[in-house]
Amino acid sequence: MFAGSYVALITPMNANGELDELALRKLVAWHIQNGTDGLVPVGTTGESPVLSAKEHRKIVRLVVKEAAGRIPVVAGCGSNNTSEALKFHDYAHKVGADGALHVTGYYNRPSQEGLFRHFEVLSKSNELPIIVYNIPARAIVDISADTMARLATLPTVVGVKDATTDLARPAVERQLITKPFSWLSGEDGTAVAYNAAGGNGCISVTANVAPALCASMHKACADNDFHTARDIQNSLMPLHQSLFLEPSPAGIKYACSRLGLCTDTVRLPIVTLQDSTKEKIDLALQSLNLL
Repeated sequence: MFAGSYVALITPMNANGELDELALRKLVAWHIQNGTDGLVPVGTTGESPVLSAKEHRKIVRLVVKEAAGRIPVVAGCGSNNTSEALKFHDYAHKVGADGALHVTGYYNRPSQEGLFRHFEVLSKSNELPIIVYNIPARAIVDISADTMARLATLPTVVGVKDATTDLARPAVERQLITKPFSWLSGEDGTAVAYNAAGGNGCISVTANVAPALCASMHKACADNDFHTARDIQNSLMPLHQSLFLEPSPAGIKYACSRLGLCTDTVRLPIVTLQDSTKEKIDLALQSLNLL
């Protein structure tokens, strides 16, 4: 079961907007040293919408190689084009990823039946475990609790990244899903509350710059020490908020640049931050003694 603090890994780029392979390898090592439980490359935070298929595959390959089995790698493989998602899924399996994160539905807005059949195709292709990414704010379509339970009947569907903001969702889905299943929050600000409702971790943006704190918070949740988890979450909240004042991942890449991990370069149509937002992120990092 996937559990704990997983990082929605950024894609470091040089000033020319090209993939910075050295920075990517260093990021993987840094996360392992700082207690991150798992890596999720080429998701939304990894700027998957603006990567070429060649870049996408290279990033997955590099992260798997650098992790070298020390912590799990769940490769972002999602697409609203089932055939494209299938190609990414098969490639992730081929290079040794531990799982695949799949989002779908955006723009073409399939029915619940269409969503099920999309994942059914992926599940039949190979044995790579699948985490379903449910994010209605971006995908428009919500994967209902009944559909999630139906997806869980597919042998390789083993969990959900839940960014619905519905904190009742894990409790509702737990009534319908009886097999071992991972409920991972997809929203940093409500991750502790989500875990209290039955979740067992988070795929986190904030963990890109605060991996040790995020890992400690989720360990406290796993130990049912929600007083400690709440205190850590309260300290992290200004950082959570400041990172999303402008469209992501501009905020988290700027924060990473302040820690010397990479540049703050993003690809259009995302743009670099205004100075006022940078100041707020700096203050949040300073408050956590990260700067």
